[in-house]
Amino acid sequence: MEWFSITTEDTAELPDEVILRRSQSKPWLYELLVNRYQAAFLRKATGIIRNPEDAEEIVQDTFTKIYVNAGSFTPHEGAKFSSWAYRILLNTTYTYYQKRIKQGQRFMVFDPEFEQLVADESTVDEEETRDGVERILKRLPGHFAYVLRLHYLEHWSHKDIAVETGEQVGTIKARIHRAKHAFKKESTPEEVELIL
Repeated sequence: MEWFSITTEDTAELPDEVILRRSQSKPWLYELLVNRYQAAFLRKATGIIRNPEDAEEIVQDTFTKIYVNAGSFTPHEGAKFSSWAYRILLNTTYTYYQKRIKQGQRFMVFDPEFEQLVADESTVDEEETRDGVERILKRLPGHFAYVLRLHYLEHWSHKDIAVETGEQVGTIKARIHRAKHAFKKESTPEEVELIL
């Protein structure tokens, strides 16, 4: 148990993860994380949305979500606070974008990272999306379905798939490229809309 008050000077060097954890019982500490990330978050959100006022709203929502969901962050090797926080920022931006589409205001310009998020992780209903992908994979030749399933659904690297199959990494990359074309050709417009 801590018997003394922590000053700003004492906390200035603390890792993000420690500040987040301590801020749950001492909310005033959360300001340190806001100060550390606010400018970078605003730059990122403005780069995606192209509207400073909307970006400010998104960043405020992001900081609220980070604080409210602090208990779901579990630090471990390879999972830094900053990565988790940026993912929340991108998800919040995506939700905001979806809301604008429904209002008929699709005017935002994406940066590549956000486009990747929209294409790969529009998790309105992840289970339904996965089922849709599996239905299409069943219609593909086995060797195409196998590499796509490992790479996109199980998140295996090209190298891991090559080790598993005993083939060269270049061969796997070429097969995944051909398999993606076959996947698109095999998909109906309705399925593409569901998945993407």
